[in-house]
Amino acid sequence: MGRPRLAGLHGVCTSYEPAPGRTEHVADDTVVAVLAALGVDASTPHAVRAALEAYDHGAGRALLPPTVVVRPGRPPKLSRLPEGTALRVETESGEVLDWGPDPGGRPEAAQEPRTPARGPGGHVGRLPLGIHTLRAHTPDGRSARAHLIVAPDRMPAPPGRTHGFMVQLYSLLSGRSWGMGDLGDLADLAAWSGHALGAGFVQINPLHAAVPGAPTDPSPYRPSSRRFPDPVHLRIEDVPEFGYLEGHARGRVDALLVRAHKLRESVLRKGALIDRDAVWELKREALELLWKVPLSPGRRAAYCDFLAEQGTSLEDHATWCALAERYGSDWRGWPAGLDDPRSARTARMRSSLLDRIDFHCRLAWFTDQQLAAAQRAAREAGMGIGLVHDLAVGVHPSGSDTWAQQDAFAAGMSVGAPPDAFNSRGQDWGLPPWRPDALADRGYAPFRGLLRGMLRHAGALRIDHVMGLFRLWWVPEGRPPTEGAYVRYDAEAMLSVLALEAHRAGATVIGEDLGTVEPVVRTELAGRGVLGTSVLWFERDYSKAVARPLPPETWRADCLATVTTHDLPSTAARLTGQHAELRHGLGLLDRPLQEERAAEAVEVGEWLELLHRLGLLPEGRGSEEAAVRALHRYLLRTPARMIGVWLPDAVGDRRPQNLPGTWDEYPNWRLPVTNPQGRPLSLEEIAASPRLHTLMSELRTLRR
Repeated sequence: MGRPRLAGLHGVCTSYEPAPGRTEHVADDTVVAVLAALGVDASTPHAVRAALEAYDHGAGRALLPPTVVVRPGRPPKLSRLPEGTALRVETESGEVLDWGPDPGGRPEAAQEPRTPARGPGGHVGRLPLGIHTLRAHTPDGRSARAHLIVAPDRMPAPPGRTHGFMVQLYSLLSGRSWGMGDLGDLADLAAWSGHALGAGFVQINPLHAAVPGAPTDPSPYRPSSRRFPDPVHLRIEDVPEFGYLEGHARGRVDALLVRAHKLRESVLRKGALIDRDAVWELKREALELLWKVPLSPGRRAAYCDFLAEQGTSLEDHATWCALAERYGSDWRGWPAGLDDPRSARTARMRSSLLDRIDFHCRLAWFTDQQLAAAQRAAREAGMGIGLVHDLAVGVHPSGSDTWAQQDAFAAGMSVGAPPDAFNSRGQDWGLPPWRPDALADRGYAPFRGLLRGMLRHAGALRIDHVMGLFRLWWVPEGRPPTEGAYVRYDAEAMLSVLALEAHRAGATVIGEDLGTVEPVVRTELAGRGVLGTSVLWFERDYSKAVARPLPPETWRADCLATVTTHDLPSTAARLTGQHAELRHGLGLLDRPLQEERAAEAVEVGEWLELLHRLGLLPEGRGSEEAAVRALHRYLLRTPARMIGVWLPDAVGDRRPQNLPGTWDEYPNWRLPVTNPQGRPLSLEEIAASPRLHTLMSELRTLRR
């Protein structure tokens, strides 16, 4: 019994349910490995007893937990404090407040819930929103200190019902792109769709910094850092110093522009795949030249302000980038001492690499400015939300974030998914998880810093695999995903940090909650104002023997509703059966092609019949384009607060951007948006597409 108790004390689950009513027990050696990653030795009965004793005499008896959370109407967990304990709060602004309990033992702030308004300020009772320090002094002379999170109860709601585009930015090339979509294209898409189509938002893929190297992993969901965007997305000509290039430097950039034109044309006109490495080779050479252009006094002052604001986080990221140039992108193989960002050897290398560190800091600043410009363009075009950024579930084990924040990550572990009805072998995503104990000990500083960076220039934030705020499936290194275990996080603290940072940014939060989700998770997310994600093909009544599509009026209102996503077939491909043929050609079907076609035809036929019955398909069943419009009319019948249109759907693209279960077999994350015939379309051609305008005219009623 000792080991299960020890596991429970540290949030490690010793069983899980792959399906309702079915329980699977986690192997003992997996529990031992996961506890070891949390710094707990459970390898022998003696070690288990020692660990339990250490807990009972340490964390189990502490006056305060490492982090205390306060929000409206929810008393903080302070049950270990004896009567008469004096509480004092040192706020993040330097104010000192007495916060003594009332006779019932509940601190005053919990009795006076006051929901703060949208914006940077606000209070809960007497306590200002923010991250503070709580100090406790007991009558018998004991004292304790904890981080205090004072947060609003809910995330900001979207400003009215709205619609917008969802797109993978790299796939959206314009006549000015250097081989892949960039931040200039994003600003242009936002300005055009806001002004001309009445769109309220543009949701994009994660723009996180990738792990450098050739070939670079094209997936935006396995980055080096989630804290900083990748400068490969920069529009070079929009960097102000571009206009001051002279002489030889100007000639070199002109030559790069010619090469960029050829690279762009190879994608748009010659059928080439998007080549991130080729794009970065050109942009990096141009950025080296721009970095050497002296900043004007005003620009220099703004840059210095940015450096001061970003502080150690940016310095660490830029240092990792500079060291990666010299020693490769896997810090675990660097010379002794350099694997520690706080070592004396790393400090000496920082001094010798000042120019390279400044170069990478400058790129972060350039990128931040262009992100700000894109959000500004969106809001000036009338968008109520603007940019919706995407937060990946984790980072690469050899990247910048794991180097800089080693104490926050569980070494030797990877995030994944357990076996279930859809995948009997489980999944290993190769992403090291955060340690819940380390987050609590630091007042969730790593999570706070990450959110603050993501929300700097966002009207909303999508969180991939939002269930990870509650628990994650940890897979020990070298073992199959079937031999993992769930580790729980303090969801109350994680959601409160999220609510605080979203409130300060005035941003809506969208959780990707597709797949198998604990019922309590969706209930808690909805209660905190996190919008869900509802995909048309999955919205069915699974309580019935035959799961029929949910009537539109029964959909949840607090969601982003869409027909498809980047991980699913395009709607045209699903309607025409082309997706089944694609998967068959890649050997991904587990049944004969004819059976797959027949099953998909039944599903599509069911939807077409429903659309016809509801009067949403007046054009008849003969047109795939009309069926796409009808499915979006169906979304309009739902109460969904946000309706997302997958941009490739608007122009009839047949190919998915990502085909799960493939690696080299399919060009995931490297495809431009195309028309129904597979011809790549530029942003200018997309903006002129009659098919797109016909579809979007259906949704303009939301704006009106």
